Amino acid sequence: MVVQCRLGPWCVALLPLAGFAFAGDLDEEVERAIDKGVAYGGWCPKGGWAEDLPDPPGLLDRYERLQQTPLADPAQRTEWNVRDSDRLMLLLDRRGLASTGTEHAIACAHEFGKPILVIDLDEGGEVERALAWLHQGEELDLVLCIAGPRESEAPGIYAKARDFLRAALDPR
Repeated sequence: MVVQCRLGPWCVALLPLAGFAFAGDLDEEVERAIDKGVAYGGWCPKGGWAEDLPDPPGLLDRYERLQQTPLADPAQRTEWNVRDSDRLMLLLDRRGLASTGTEHAIACAHEFGKPILVIDLDEGGEVERALAWLHQGEELDLVLCIAGPRESEAPGIYAKARDFLRAALDPR
C-alpha cells in the first residue's frame, strides 16, 4: 500500500537516490518515507556499493527491494535508474552541477527522453514547484528518479536534501 504524501499516492522513488550515497539524516528521511508507505525500488551498483557503505552487502542490507546492476560502476546504476523512471528530479544547491554523476544523470535523461526538473535547495518555494511539476500530465503510476551530488562532492547537500524531502513527503 502506498500512502498519500505531498508527492502523490502514485509516486514511486527509485533508490538509491541516483547520485546520493545515503548517509546519516538523509538515510533517516528515506526510512521515514518507506515507513509511511512510499514505494521504492531501483538499482544499486554490484555489491550494494554506496560511499558510506562500500563493502558488500552495502545498501542491499538496508533496502531489500534494490537490485544490483551487473557492474560495480555507479554510472550504470544511474543510467538504469533514469531509464526505468518517468521523470528525473535533480536536487542541487547554488553551486549547481557539482559532480560528474549528476551530469551523467542529465545526459541519461536526455538520451531516454525523460523530463527533468532542477531543484535549487537554496531557494524558497521549491517544494511547491516540484509538486506542481509532478502533478502535470495524466500519469497515475509515476516513477520518479531523484538525483544529486554526493556529500563528498557538495558538502552540506545532505542537510538541504533532507529538509526538502521532509517537506515534500509530509502527508497533507
